Amino acid sequence: MDKVLSVSLGEIALKGLNRKYFEDKLISKMKRAMGNLEYHRIYKEQGKIYIEAPEENHEKIINSLRNVFGLVYISPCIRVEKDMKKIEKASIEIMKEKLLKDPVKTFKVKTNRADKSFPIQSPEVSKEIGGVILNHFDNLNVDVHNPETYVYIDIKENCYIYTDRIKGHGGLPVGTNGKGLLLLSGGIDSPVAGFLMAKRGVEISGIHFHSYPFTSERAEEKVKSLTKILTVYTGKIKLYSVNILEIQKELNAKCPADEMTILSRRFMMRIAEKVALENDIDALITGENLGQVASQTMSGISVINASVDKPILRPLIGFDKVEIIDIAKDIETYETSILPYEDCCTLFLPKHPVTRPKLKNIEKSEENIDIEKLVEKAIENMAIYTIE
Repeated sequence: MDKVLSVSLGEIALKGLNRKYFEDKLISKMKRAMGNLEYHRIYKEQGKIYIEAPEENHEKIINSLRNVFGLVYISPCIRVEKDMKKIEKASIEIMKEKLLKDPVKTFKVKTNRADKSFPIQSPEVSKEIGGVILNHFDNLNVDVHNPETYVYIDIKENCYIYTDRIKGHGGLPVGTNGKGLLLLSGGIDSPVAGFLMAKRGVEISGIHFHSYPFTSERAEEKVKSLTKILTVYTGKIKLYSVNILEIQKELNAKCPADEMTILSRRFMMRIAEKVALENDIDALITGENLGQVASQTMSGISVINASVDKPILRPLIGFDKVEIIDIAKDIETYETSILPYEDCCTLFLPKHPVTRPKLKNIEKSEENIDIEKLVEKAIENMAIYTIE
């Protein structure tokens, strides 16, 4: 009778010929997350990943793995041979452990017989083990509809018995779905956008635009702090910090005031695209949300899209603010995001920004600007940080 940890893979289990690639990538991320924690072996067995480690390290390992994308549940298990007497003994032991920390009154046994050569079918295993548990514990009853706890039995090459399933975030391992450059403003939305794209397997880099000295150094430090929180989920992030004050001054002097927000946004996209091209990054990512601010109307988004060729991913496009805030609180970026340090978007902010910009009008306004020169100069003076 051994104590091991099982990892459930969620949608990775649905992958076909590429499944091994996703599993191996997940194991790599798990090893990174566990760091220096001692473990003996990680192995795969019929749809799950298992970790052999000293039992005193199990809780620390679970906590380190909960934020690894691609992982749906972690369960402390008892592993035994495929023998009903040993399964009975392990089931009694796992229920004892459960009752010590959670005095439940009702249970149900749920068996998954992945090894079809095992001679007893799943319903019969569940029925027999349920009877054994009932006979051993006086204060327990079976509830097949709404039990307070389950006793799970997975029959594979070995047999695994467990009661607890500690929830992970699911998704896909970071790095399995290309690379994205996240426009990090320091607000609530963009860190959530980065989290959601990382959850879909995208390797995240960040780019932050500021207007120092019109904006303070504390605003940039705030963005670094948000990036550091994101690294809990994404791993190491390279953050590009770009001063666009000269661009904003030029736009303010030569372009209509009501177009300032859209024009600034188009410059940010051009700079981000150039950084992405130079660093083999596949797409840009923003926290934009349809209708939330003046520039995020359908026509505004279309005009911004037209400034670049790279795809712009907007994972929050259909979210409302309450949903975004709930995720921000869950991933612990919210309290940092609401710190009252100004960002570059508040500089030269028009009183009445255009909400239905037309591309031909915006491009006409840009004729007065040396776009390429301003983009190049901004990138030349860019700072780069590696945050982990």
